[in-house]
Amino acid sequence: MELAIYKINGEKTDRKVKLSNAIFGVEPNDHAIYLDAKQYMAHQRQGTHSSKERSDITGSRRKIKRQKGTGSARAGDIKSPIFRGGGRAFGPQPRDYWFKLNKKVKKIARKSALTYKAADKDILILEDFTFDNPKTKNYVELLNNLKLSNLKTLLVINKPDENIYLSTRNLNEVNVILASNLNTYEILNANKLLILESSVKEIEKIHN
Repeated sequence: MELAIYKINGEKTDRKVKLSNAIFGVEPNDHAIYLDAKQYMAHQRQGTHSSKERSDITGSRRKIKRQKGTGSARAGDIKSPIFRGGGRAFGPQPRDYWFKLNKKVKKIARKSALTYKAADKDILILEDFTFDNPKTKNYVELLNNLKLSNLKTLLVINKPDENIYLSTRNLNEVNVILASNLNTYEILNANKLLILESSVKEIEKIHN
């Protein structure tokens, strides 16, 4: 598959880049995508949720009434979950949501996600660029030139660029990621994938 290369002013150049079918044209594996996206979202969770069980509640351990003869259900101490102010039964406790996923599965998932984007024509190749100064206005102008101002975009860069990062961090629908950190969730979460020309070779190098 060949795609035209665009300038940041929205003009199409006379050059094209060829995308590897081994990465952008594979047979998609939906289950691998599901597992990789699930792992990514699970790893974003802090897992600090907590509730007080009956052992954590301050109160007397005295049995509040006799076992039989009261005409109502038997009851233990006042910290029982059935009473107001008692401990919670089987409430959430702090935990780690991490789970293992094989590298091969993750690689298949990323290739599948890239294939879907390529098939839907949601990949745009840009000439390598940078900004002289970090200004949000510069990146907004870039999106307007490419007619992507109302879409959620993911810019894939080859190496860290502070000016680009600082120019995009105030924009809600814009994300910037290194080619080496590209992941399935971020790919599918974006409406359009903007890939710098130099990042294409980096993606192919990582996934071959």
